[in-house]
Amino acid sequence: MSQWHALYYPLKAGSEETVKELFKASGRPQFDVRDDQGNVAGRLLGTMAFVGKEMAVRVIEVEGPIPLVAAHMSRQPEVKEFERQLEEHLAVPRDMVTPEGARKFFRDAALECVLARRHDQPLETAN
Repeated sequence: MSQWHALYYPLKAGSEETVKELFKASGRPQFDVRDDQGNVAGRLLGTMAFVGKEMAVRVIEVEGPIPLVAAHMSRQPEVKEFERQLEEHLAVPRDMVTPEGARKFFRDAALECVLARRHDQPLETAN
């Protein structure tokens, strides 16, 4: 079963158009998420990005344990390059160089998925 995750990026005023272009031009990481033994342990299913006034949100749909997915993403050259280019447009500085700094950013920027509804799934009712 897939899960949805999102990250919030506070942007500097006036940087929205540049950030839109960065998202549009960003590369595609490897979709298969592998564990330390090289076995497929998850999959990147989709990505959406939203940019508004002084903010951006990236939403991803994944299968697999989020720590493995996060580790996989941190090793992808396309993701590293996007994050490097995005840095100058962020309103809040962050440390994406050290593992501790990256973990702090992801903790602080993570948004909790509280609703994911599809037309082809029945509504669950409380008993």
